[in-house]
Amino acid sequence: MIDSHCHLTDHSFADDLSNVLDRARNVGVTKIVTIADSIEESRRAVELVKLHSNLYCTVGIHPHHAKSWKEGDSEALRTLARESHVVGIGEIGLDYHYMLSPKEDQILAFREQLALAKALGLPAVIHTREAVEDTWSIVSEIDPSKIVIHCCTEAWVDIQKFVKRGSLLSFTGIATFPKSEVIRDTIKHCPLSQIMIETDAPYLAPVPYRGKRNEPAFVIEIARVVAEVKNLSLREVDDVTSLNAMVFYGC
Repeated sequence: MIDSHCHLTDHSFADDLSNVLDRARNVGVTKIVTIADSIEESRRAVELVKLHSNLYCTVGIHPHHAKSWKEGDSEALRTLARESHVVGIGEIGLDYHYMLSPKEDQILAFREQLALAKALGLPAVIHTREAVEDTWSIVSEIDPSKIVIHCCTEAWVDIQKFVKRGSLLSFTGIATFPKSEVIRDTIKHCPLSQIMIETDAPYLAPVPYRGKRNEPAFVIEIARVVAEVKNLSLREVDDVTSLNAMVFYGC
């Protein structure tokens, strides 16, 4: 099993990361992709994955931090992307819910990073919240080779065009919440060959750990809900989503 998206450089893992990784390994999580959201976190992620053969990372600037985007950041990310075990550009995208960065700054940072992913031949990990149409417009224009919509919470009617394009959808512990019928309906309609599973740890812990710090070992709970929705075995969901992640990230 693979946790295709988490944040191991988050301060909440500072004191017990080795135990977190042991727990993941003990429940069968064989690979973990830790995602960056700033230049500084990208550097920390690159250093972390050098220490563990089963860890991989992305480099990128989250839309929350897009207001800090400046000349030279694209080149800094390009340099970091050459490091060992860097498998993508992300987490990038648009967030019109919190609007922690102005819209124009988010669009600029997203466009430049998506173009960088295309130029480098790397997959892009996309965050989109209340911004599907602008996300679609930019993706259609730049036309990167591989993208995943991370933490997908969208209705199938709104997100299906990404799937038809060949993109992947990745689901988190939110899919296990009782009131997440819309997400489970999207899982039902999305082909398993285009689904990845993730924890987004330390955020969004799934049922039955809701309210606690999330960690990669809990990714099995997302696999369970996918299996239940699609009436498949847990083994089949594990096999296919793990293969999807390995092909997507090339790891």
